[in-house]
Amino acid sequence: MTGHSTISKPKHFVIIGNGISGVTCARHLRKADADCQITIISGESEHFFSRTALMYIYMGHMKYEHTKPYEDWFWEKNRIALKQAWVSQVDTDNKTLIFSDDSTFDYDVLIIASGSKPNKFGWKGENLQGVQGLYSIQDLELMEKNSQAIKRAVVVGGGLIGIEMAEMFSSRKIPVTFLVREKNFWDTILPEDEAKLINRHIKEHHIDLRLETELDEILDDGTGRVKAIKTKSGDLIDCQFVGLTVGVRPNVDFLKESKIQINRGVVVDSFFKTNVEDVYAIGDCAEFQEAPAADRKNIEQVWYTGRMHGETLAYNLTNSKKVPYQPGIWFNSAKFFDIEYQTYGFVPPIWGEEIESFYWEDSKGKIAIRILYQKSNQAIIGVNAFGWRLRHEYFDHAIEKGYHQEKVLGELGQASFNPEFYKSLHKEVLKQYNQENKRSIQIKKQSFLQKLIGSRA
Repeated sequence: MTGHSTISKPKHFVIIGNGISGVTCARHLRKADADCQITIISGESEHFFSRTALMYIYMGHMKYEHTKPYEDWFWEKNRIALKQAWVSQVDTDNKTLIFSDDSTFDYDVLIIASGSKPNKFGWKGENLQGVQGLYSIQDLELMEKNSQAIKRAVVVGGGLIGIEMAEMFSSRKIPVTFLVREKNFWDTILPEDEAKLINRHIKEHHIDLRLETELDEILDDGTGRVKAIKTKSGDLIDCQFVGLTVGVRPNVDFLKESKIQINRGVVVDSFFKTNVEDVYAIGDCAEFQEAPAADRKNIEQVWYTGRMHGETLAYNLTNSKKVPYQPGIWFNSAKFFDIEYQTYGFVPPIWGEEIESFYWEDSKGKIAIRILYQKSNQAIIGVNAFGWRLRHEYFDHAIEKGYHQEKVLGELGQASFNPEFYKSLHKEVLKQYNQENKRSIQIKKQSFLQKLIGSRA
């Protein structure tokens, strides 16, 4: 009897979206599997670019080609095919994608990494010319067109995209009114001290910041273009551009007719699996059935977590032993005009009596640090830093191991990432802490790297 050998065909991984999640997944798939076929699909752009750098193109600090982390030849060299198209439907029964031009594309394994889209809340006039959000390259191109020769812009929404858009207009000397419905900028995320610090900083950059102010409607000039906005308090503000930056939502509308379960995003388990075999979702568009950790949300729309999603899924798709997503210590960073921001661990805007806080701010109100710690054992649980660069490795380890908050205060010099010529901020922090607590913590001389090595030995 003659035996017959069969050679299995390499899997074709198709990724919808070329943001940080999808591209990271593609790169790690290729590292782990030299034979598989990989295709990235994006209607937005042919090549991966840094979405957070879009603002710098408008401001003239960068060109589009400067925002691409990889050279154009990278994809062909690593045998990652790129297809520029918009997916309009997913036929999971036949494992087929249907594009906006009605052409089709087959997959073996589908990875949905379609990102986010700007929120709209049904305001009257929200679809007028000159009214838009900012997320994609197409949004940036439209903003360039819509902001030519305007006299004033209004930005609605007190979050990161809102302050970025305000800075973009400020760089071109275009007057900006910034509507924030909360009492302080981003105070759903920042404690009051930090939020007020950023309030002052926004105003110092000649932005017309209007707190506790909500948009009511956007007014038409009679030709289909915006001429003004009206607030809920009845104020009229003349403007020729309105930026809607009231957050983003998962970009999943193209999945509504499919068998893939969606809620706000694509519903996934801790392994990024959907309810349909061979279909996964990662990044901004993924919604966990259960939050991945007690202090995390079901939808994580952050660059750093998107990268982790891509790495984890690629590992699971190329290894027999699967691992659930483990997000680790929370981290995020941003920039508010001239002030850099970092946050590590758990720092909510309001905390309970079981948590204590130490806050220091410099006399000019440009640099600040907050340390949150458990009242019961003084273990550090979170840090906010403004205008002060901290070492990621140190605080990741300190929060994971529950360092005593006084140990962290004593090691702030070594735990900082500021240049050598930078002002020795940690000495001023210790002075205030010692005065407030009538103690005398000494600055530790041993380097943080030696301590990390010693603590892990």
